[in-house]
Amino acid sequence: MEGKERTTLWVLALAIDYLGVLVGRGQGWRLSPGHFAERHGLVVIIAIGESIVALGVSASGTPLTAGVITTALVGMTIATALWWAYFDWVAILLEHRLREATGTAQTTLARDAYSYLHFVMVAGIVLFAMSLKKALGNYDAHLAAVPATALCAGLGAYLLAHVLLRYRISGTIGRGRPLALVALIVFWPFADEVPALAALSVTAAVFVVLIAYEAIRYRESRSSIRHGAVPTAEVMTGRRVPET
Repeated sequence: MEGKERTTLWVLALAIDYLGVLVGRGQGWRLSPGHFAERHGLVVIIAIGESIVALGVSASGTPLTAGVITTALVGMTIATALWWAYFDWVAILLEHRLREATGTAQTTLARDAYSYLHFVMVAGIVLFAMSLKKALGNYDAHLAAVPATALCAGLGAYLLAHVLLRYRISGTIGRGRPLALVALIVFWPFADEVPALAALSVTAAVFVVLIAYEAIRYRESRSSIRHGAVPTAEVMTGRRVPET
């Protein structure tokens, strides 16, 4: 079985798998929070690693000009930012919240935050990897509509998943990541009107500014959660715990 028929079956299998989880509402699940979180974290890091592999595949057989090297460095900057955005504190917070929850609340959190939103996150990384592969080979040419869309939609999906994760566990969406998402949406119509290197540079700048903002704005909160000293809700909202 090939082509459309195989693709259709894969789509149906995924739909049944994910809708089945929704219909079941997590009933009968037994999970180990640490193991569950670790497995999903590995999936994320593998997906990010694939974007680096895409760089290597695209660069093979291509002369290492200044443009190619610059494009590769910009792509790696974005990949590093994707790693930081998840593993610096989001992964820790999610696991902390999953450990706190019990019963049905725990299983529905696992379903929403991990089974569903991590799928969106990984899909976004895969789209970014595809656009990165296309961009490296033709860094001085305009991106075609499909890779340009994959670039903005992929990175946008990644950020959207993060915004929804935060809302799911804290009821807030924050400022930095929603604004970064809006910036990508605004740039989207112009992504195929500039050279590929420029398009990558704009999206990289969005993530660099986001990380710089969060690193400064949440410096103490990030440090606290890594040491287990601040409850989840207070870190997510940026509020400090009053000293007693």
